[in-house]
Formats: sequence, structure tokens, C-alpha cells
Amino acid sequence: MEQLITFASDNGMLSAVWVALFVMIIVTTIRIQMSPIKQISTQDLVFLMNREEGIALDIRSDKDFKTSHILDAVSLSNEKINKNGFVSLEKHKAQPIIVVCSAGISAVKIANDLFKAGFSRVSVLKGGMNTWLGAGLPVSNK
Repeated sequence: MEQLITFASDNGMLSAVWVALFVMIIVTTIRIQMSPIKQISTQDLVFLMNREEGIALDIRSDKDFKTSHILDAVSLSNEKINKNGFVSLEKHKAQPIIVVCSAGISAVKIANDLFKAGFSRVSVLKGGMNTWLGAGLPVSNK
């Protein structure tokens, strides 16, 4: 313990960075837990699509979507969202919507926008399409 205190006092800037990173991790973890937008696994996505008629909303580019996408996924790229908003999804407002991007990072913003637009059952696929492909789950290119 004494060595830790000596190290911290000798390396103030480095110690401050470590403390800041630690606080940021805690704050981010709490925000994720408190958010109405949940990050779900590939198994949960399959369950929602099969049992509750969930919609996999793929927000990747049209080119990426055509290369491979989750079976029965709906493509709505960021460009289309910026032009028309979520008009094409209005009929699915009561269904679970799972937002899918490449790595699960950019989907969070779109999921929050969907929630603010009145879609009550919005989730994000944790790890995005990379996780889906990594799990060896079926994809379509049609």
C-alpha cells in the first residue's frame, strides 16, 4: 500500500488519468444499466424475432446490407433515417425493434432516437453484426 501511495505521488498525471478512466467506466456502466435501451445477445434477438415478431433493424450501409444481413432484417441506413426519419417503421411501433450495426456502437444513438420517437421496445444487438457472424448464425444476401 505504501508503494502505491509513493507511486501515485511521484506520478500525479498518470494517477489522475487512471482515476479518470476508472470513474468513466463506472459512469458508463451505470448509464447502460439505467438506460431504457438494453443491449441483447444474439440468442435474445432470435427469441424476439421468432416468438414476439421482433424486427431486426439493420442501420449499416446498403452495400453492407446487400453483402450479408440477418434473415428478415429491415434495412434503414443512416442516410434514409436522416431523410425520412422512422416513417417506414410506424406500423411496427408495438413490436420489439432490435437495432443492428457493424459493431454495436453506432446503433445506440439510433435506438435512443427510436425510443424518443415513441417506440417503446427498442434494443441493440451487443457487438452488432460482427457478433452475429462470429456466432455462425444464418445470414442472407438477397
